[in-house]
Amino acid sequence: MRLLFLGDVVGRSGRDAVVAALPDLRADLDLDFVVVNGENAAGGFGITEKITTELLDAGADVISGGNHSWDQREALVFIEREHRLLRPANFPAGTPGRGAGLFEARGGRRVLLVNVMGRVFMDPLDDPFAAVERELTAAPMGDVADAVIVDIHAEATSEKMAMGHFCDGRASLVVGTHSHIPTADAQVLPGGTAYQTDAGMCGDYDSVIGMQKEEPLNRFTRKISSGRFAPAEGEATVCGVFVETDDASGLASRVEPVRLGGRLKQSMIG
Repeated sequence: MRLLFLGDVVGRSGRDAVVAALPDLRADLDLDFVVVNGENAAGGFGITEKITTELLDAGADVISGGNHSWDQREALVFIEREHRLLRPANFPAGTPGRGAGLFEARGGRRVLLVNVMGRVFMDPLDDPFAAVERELTAAPMGDVADAVIVDIHAEATSEKMAMGHFCDGRASLVVGTHSHIPTADAQVLPGGTAYQTDAGMCGDYDSVIGMQKEEPLNRFTRKISSGRFAPAEGEATVCGVFVETDDASGLASRVEPVRLGGRLKQSMIG
């Protein structure tokens, strides 16, 4: 299978770039399944039903979330009827929505997507490793699922790397989100799981992690808040990870970073 995961979509600039790029990416890379992390898509904070529909219509199969999943209060309602929008699986029992799902890819094959949030330097949710173990056990790759993707939305690189090794041999891809900076460690782990510590963001990199520079700089230099954060509005770079899997095992045979448009050095699958 040929899979694409796109990192955190930030604001209108990121949305416009993803919507413009996804149809061509699906065709040019002959993609079977696409995941987009959309938790910063609405003005940098959360996601709305309209934006969810926009990203799905552009070619995303599923949208994952993170610590900003509930910043737009309407998400608490529409997530119950839109099974293609996930929030972290380790939110407490009774939280609206779901944190994992088995989705149909091209050709009728099945992809398990698991979305969890880290606990180091983040809100102390339930154990993400236990949540992932539960989902991998319920839908093991090669039996129930033809491919497995784990999105770990976390601050600490050590926690993300630990999750990669925890899932090695049991997932097609483990990829980190949240820090908005693409890391240079795309690799296939010893057990056959593709891994990258952070996919990066789909947003304007002439910014502070996707936000206009003035307010973050003011807070860092003066320790005074003078306004709200607002997404940068320049040309976005679409950042993500491409993975090709072995049909028999579901494990990765290839992993490549994707960077398209905007300010960053371009990286596109040949």
